[in-house]
Amino acid sequence: MTPVHFAFSSAFMLGLTGLAFHRTHLLSALLCLEGMMLSLFTALSLWTLQFGSTSSSAAPMLLLAFSACEASAGLALLVATARTHGTDRLQSLNLLQC
Repeated sequence: MTPVHFAFSSAFMLGLTGLAFHRTHLLSALLCLEGMMLSLFTALSLWTLQFGSTSSSAAPMLLLAFSACEASAGLALLVATARTHGTDRLQSLNLLQC
């Protein structure tokens, strides 16, 4: 495994472990998701540049567009949760009360 592959896989795994174990605030979960998407975007971009394939050159931009949509939906949920519940702590959210 090259150092570049190790860096991107470790960045993705750090984001995944942060999402799995540090779930106190919704904002921290959203930041972990964005870190995972950023590592995927850079790895996919470097993979496309390394192999020089023109057929998969639109894949990083498509991933970036979906990442932006995910971020906007997450921030909209964060604002809606903060307005209705007064906090973004995940322990205060209850799906049975919605």
